[in-house]
Amino acid sequence: MKKFIYLLAILLLLSSCGEYQKALNSDDVTKKFDQATLKYDTKKYAKAIRLFEQIAPSYKGKPQAEKLFYMFSHSYYNTKQYHLAAYQFESFASSYPKSEKREEAAFLGAKCFSKLSPVYSLDQTDTNIALDKLQNFIDLYPESQYLQEANSIVNDLKNKLEKKSYEVAKQYNSISDYKASISAFDNFLSDFPGTPLKEDALFYKFDASYSLAINSVPQKKEERLNNAKASYMSLVKFKAESKYKLKADQMLARIETDLQQYSK
Repeated sequence: MKKFIYLLAILLLLSSCGEYQKALNSDDVTKKFDQATLKYDTKKYAKAIRLFEQIAPSYKGKPQAEKLFYMFSHSYYNTKQYHLAAYQFESFASSYPKSEKREEAAFLGAKCFSKLSPVYSLDQTDTNIALDKLQNFIDLYPESQYLQEANSIVNDLKNKLEKKSYEVAKQYNSISDYKASISAFDNFLSDFPGTPLKEDALFYKFDASYSLAINSVPQKKEERLNNAKASYMSLVKFKAESKYKLKADQMLARIETDLQQYSK
């Protein structure tokens, strides 16, 4: 009995594969549509895509087009072809403004760009595009069932940009480009005022200011020492018992010593 069931399953599989190949090689767009739908329903998205790609131009403007392009979009999404999925979802939302699937398509189109967002250390162009797309969706559908997920993705993307900005500023410091580091930390603190990295950023800005002052040319040293001292004050004002206080106090002592020559 088990052997019979096994053989039957093989025959059904071969039959299914045969019908798919026939549809793939056929000029009958209806047959292709039916097979593409079958492959989509059975989650064989890559095979469905091959058929959708063949018939999509022929179905534009037809009654079945909405269903076809909805399945086509999801097939790209489920095979992680996010650039193509984003294009298809956005095209669907634009082409079918009265569709009950439009909100979902608009959300998934924006979400695709978040899937393209790389790790924070790489270029964040796609991250910024994703944020723009998701914000547009939130503005358009403020009561959406996808709003919570959209906001969650936005927060994750913003955290990635925050970490990128912080690490860039810190990297400038590590390669002794102290002016660039100070400027980058100023931008970071301005762009992300509520960041949990504020204490770290204030210390490393002070560290860059200190290094710039200590190694400065004589004619600029006094001004830079005072700037470094101001950076120290910003750190202890934010957190009097900073985890960096011992080291920061030692650096301040050197600043005060060097400043004494200008008070004579």
